[in-house]
Amino acid sequence: MKKIIGLLVLAVIVSCIGQKRQIIQTNPDSISKGVSESEEKSNNTISNKDIVIENYALLNEIKSSLEYLASDELEGRNTGSKGIEKAAVFIEGFFKQNNIKPYFETYRDSFNIEKIIGYNIVGYVEGNDPKLKNEFVILGAHYDHIGQGKEVLGDVIANGANDDASGTVAVLEWAKYFSNTKSNKRSILFTLYAAEEMGLKGSSHLAKRLKKENIDLYTMINFEMIGVPRAENEIMAYISGYDKSNMAKQLNSYGGSEIIGFFPKAKEFQLFMRSDNYPFYEAFKVPAHAISTFDFTNFDYYHHVDDEADKMDYSHMTNFINKMILGLQGMINAPTKEIKMNYE
Repeated sequence: MKKIIGLLVLAVIVSCIGQKRQIIQTNPDSISKGVSESEEKSNNTISNKDIVIENYALLNEIKSSLEYLASDELEGRNTGSKGIEKAAVFIEGFFKQNNIKPYFETYRDSFNIEKIIGYNIVGYVEGNDPKLKNEFVILGAHYDHIGQGKEVLGDVIANGANDDASGTVAVLEWAKYFSNTKSNKRSILFTLYAAEEMGLKGSSHLAKRLKKENIDLYTMINFEMIGVPRAENEIMAYISGYDKSNMAKQLNSYGGSEIIGFFPKAKEFQLFMRSDNYPFYEAFKVPAHAISTFDFTNFDYYHHVDDEADKMDYSHMTNFINKMILGLQGMINAPTKEIKMNYE
């Protein structure tokens, strides 16, 4: 009986502080098989586009996590500081609470920058497919910031709410989702980087370490500054290095809507090489991109002490995080490596 139910529809409803967290999804084997609409109906299956994920990530939980990471208590999360240590402990506690295992001996991937010790935090959810679990997808963001900025009205703490507590919280929410649902065929690493603000030092260290271990990396996505919405006439988010692979097209196809678009100025600003995706692209030569909703017109507080939690749009963040689940799940569960580099 359990097997029959598993092949049909899994429904999970969790009440949380007056809100409902609901997932209705098919057995992972029915996702991304490419069957026709008529075949789906005749077989009583549900396509990936028909999967409903409603209010899985909850606004109040997202807000709570971000408010802590961007609080004055963390002193701007400069790498090597007491504040970033508190952020690391928070992330580790989140992983433990949600049964997300460390990939290495501990959650910490440590590195040195002269006399400074930095820590990437790496969580791991093993894939459920006997073969595909040997392939990896990395979802990442940087959890460090610059510490202090130019004083404004006595405030010198650069809290880094949008940059990049917002991306960090998104990665934590997806880690919780996949840990709870066990719906991933491929294995996933949830990677939060230190020393991004020092020149991508944390992600560079981790990319080299994983390359030495010879993991089979399929794709990597870095989430950078997703705390504020773009203009209403713009696609919700954009991807750096849009033309380097078919990732944007595939994510939109898996998700059933156009969530990820093209940002004309991304190449001019060299965004592909300025975020934590780039070391993984360099090391593995696989599709590795950054996704953002910050387009240099919709947020005035980049590296500014007013990059505060109260400037974030939590409805937008919650919507983005929930909408991305189907795209990520489609990528992670595709029967073959459908996302590919574009070569001239």
